[in-house]
Amino acid sequence: MVCAGVREKDIRPRFDLAEVFLSQDGRNAVTERPMSTDVTTEQDANEPEEAAENGSRFNLSIDVSDIGPCLKHVRITVPRADIDNCYEEIIEELKDTAQVPGFRSGHAPKELVQRRYKDELDAQVKQKVLFDSLEQMSEEQDFEPINEPDLDVASLEIPEEGDFEYEFDVEVRPEFKLPDFTGIEIEEYSTEVSDEQIDGAIERYISRHGQLVPHEGKAEAGDYVTLSAKFLRDGKEINDIDEFTARLRPVLRFRDAELTDFDKLFEGEEIDAVKEVELKVSPEAEKIELRGETVTAKFTLLDLKRLELPELNDDLLEKMGVESEDELRKNIRDSFERQAMYQQRQHTRDQVMNQLAESANWDLPEKLVTRQTENAMRREMLEMQQAGYSPAEIHARENELRQNAISETRDALKQHFILDRIAEENEIIVGDEEIEQEMMLMALQSGESPRRVRAKLQKNGMIENLAAQLRERKAVDWLIGKAKMKSVPAPAQDVDRIEAVSYSVCGMVDPAPVDAGEESEEE
Repeated sequence: MVCAGVREKDIRPRFDLAEVFLSQDGRNAVTERPMSTDVTTEQDANEPEEAAENGSRFNLSIDVSDIGPCLKHVRITVPRADIDNCYEEIIEELKDTAQVPGFRSGHAPKELVQRRYKDELDAQVKQKVLFDSLEQMSEEQDFEPINEPDLDVASLEIPEEGDFEYEFDVEVRPEFKLPDFTGIEIEEYSTEVSDEQIDGAIERYISRHGQLVPHEGKAEAGDYVTLSAKFLRDGKEINDIDEFTARLRPVLRFRDAELTDFDKLFEGEEIDAVKEVELKVSPEAEKIELRGETVTAKFTLLDLKRLELPELNDDLLEKMGVESEDELRKNIRDSFERQAMYQQRQHTRDQVMNQLAESANWDLPEKLVTRQTENAMRREMLEMQQAGYSPAEIHARENELRQNAISETRDALKQHFILDRIAEENEIIVGDEEIEQEMMLMALQSGESPRRVRAKLQKNGMIENLAAQLRERKAVDWLIGKAKMKSVPAPAQDVDRIEAVSYSVCGMVDPAPVDAGEESEEE
């Protein structure tokens, strides 16, 4: 299971296309390098020169064409002369150790070695030609692959005569020019806390210690009502609730619908009153066939109670863990200020990320977006399964996520590529100490030891992802430092407006089976 706080990224890091051949050919596994945390060493910088000195380069013909957003078609032609040279090099090496009946090792005629080891020679020539040509192409071209090319190595054959030509499609990093983000305007929430906010919070605290008492008069906003409900579509009942209790507030929120002006629905009414209203089902409702549909809700008032608030005296203050009303007000103010700071940080970051996505006037391959979306969905569903959620809960969450998953993934990918470029151009790096500090913070938040957090990250190959995530965060901070801040009031909270109940207007659907094909990993 992935450690909390670290996002998995499925975008392939920068890599040599030649590595793909090694992976498919079975000689070696592709070792993924950290995405967005490339460090070029002196040894790395000398590798192409050393390769050129150690072996002659092919006279390749390379044709690269754009066939879609971030998608290129590559055609490589290896001349016959280069293939023959490879063949001669390999057979000369093989002659020294070839075992041919009737001859001492290394003394068999080349023609006999060719006939006896034809399959092995063909395989080695194919391996060398493909690997060297792909490696040379990667050095000569300026695009950066982000995923394995559409190349079926097993189906390729080196011809007996003539040049060898092969082609493939490959997804590449988008090519774009960074806009000037200097002076972008960003709203900054005011962290000032009003006395009205504190008074409202105190009333909510006191209400937790209040007592509901029967009320024989008429209902008013703020009263607690016990209702039964029937939901109908085109006159046919689709669901019913025997009884539930809710407070008469402006909005009654079900799991899949909302009723506005709920505080006025039974205003002035008494027990046994019946009200009919229309509701619009959420476009993300669990029952697909009812998404966006209008249904009729029929409510019956079964019981009516009113909340009696206790006096804010020393006994109640003691229950709240404070010694005086002044201390209570100070604690509430401190809490509001912390919330305001959190809201401010989130709002600032959201604005930066939205502006990044809006500035990206280039497209991404739909296959890449779809693949990223499905990978993220599978991870979340698996993590919910490992956390013990029921199949119905997992199915409901999956439906909810899928509503905007494609567009959100597309924006997230664009934001990633832009932040990666910003970090690269401004030499934003992440040091080992920063990674250690982040793992320490994760350990404090999870209650685990830093050693265990590190072990889990290493086991899941997530250290590089953590570094990339920190690098992106620093790139966002860099952008915020360049921005022009505009102070605005923080939006009002909905705590006193919304009454949420754990019922669905449409009822539950039969849960889809959860794919348990992937084993959960031991922590």
